[in-house]
Amino acid sequence: MQTRQLYEYKAWDLPTRLFHWINFTTIIGLICFGLVMLYKKDLGITSTEAKIGLKVVHVTIGYVFVTNLVIRIIWGFVGSQTARWRSIIPSRNHMDAIRAYATSIKQGKPFQYVGHNPLGQLAVTVIFLSLIVMATTGLIRAGTDIYYPPFGSIFAEYVAQPGVDPDSLVPYDTSAVDKEKLDALNAFKKPFGVVHIYTSYFVMFMILVHIAAVIRVEIKQGGGIISAMFTGKKVLRDQARDANDQS
Repeated sequence: MQTRQLYEYKAWDLPTRLFHWINFTTIIGLICFGLVMLYKKDLGITSTEAKIGLKVVHVTIGYVFVTNLVIRIIWGFVGSQTARWRSIIPSRNHMDAIRAYATSIKQGKPFQYVGHNPLGQLAVTVIFLSLIVMATTGLIRAGTDIYYPPFGSIFAEYVAQPGVDPDSLVPYDTSAVDKEKLDALNAFKKPFGVVHIYTSYFVMFMILVHIAAVIRVEIKQGGGIISAMFTGKKVLRDQARDANDQS
């Protein structure tokens, strides 16, 4: 009986794997606290203190999420080949790569990759762009809602009444703020909140699609995609299409 040769590759470096799991954990935390804030009245949460407390926890998790995302963006320029943006962001001829990959699946001999397959590249790019939007809008709302960094001091100084120390402002306490400026700030922050919420819903959807796609590829094509996010290595049935791109 002939033994089939397998090919082992170093797929994901340690920083990329750490980003993946920290990102996953923080997003789950953000979603949970975000949903509680969204439906707080239905849950019987009505006090201002509880409302502020929920936002503080949500924003604190958000800082970990944003820091992790910034580090990953930087790592995309200096990390290993599979971690770099040129191996993730679709190139000019990406549609040809998708068609070739789809054809290989139909023929029962799916191309295998050390990094992301062409569909995976597209999905990961969309997810990263969504995460950047979610991070940016979240930081703006952290500043407008509870005067947290990096924009909180700017918004607090804007709405504070003359002679009032902006650092003394308490979220949702309107006694020391200029009412007209507060109304203007509320109008300013509203679209950012809408974008933040719907981007979060989209990210939830993409997470489910991502998990389903990974499981399907793992079952149909093998390659140890799931285990690779723990070990950093992929074991493929065939030589990887992008093996020559790896250093």
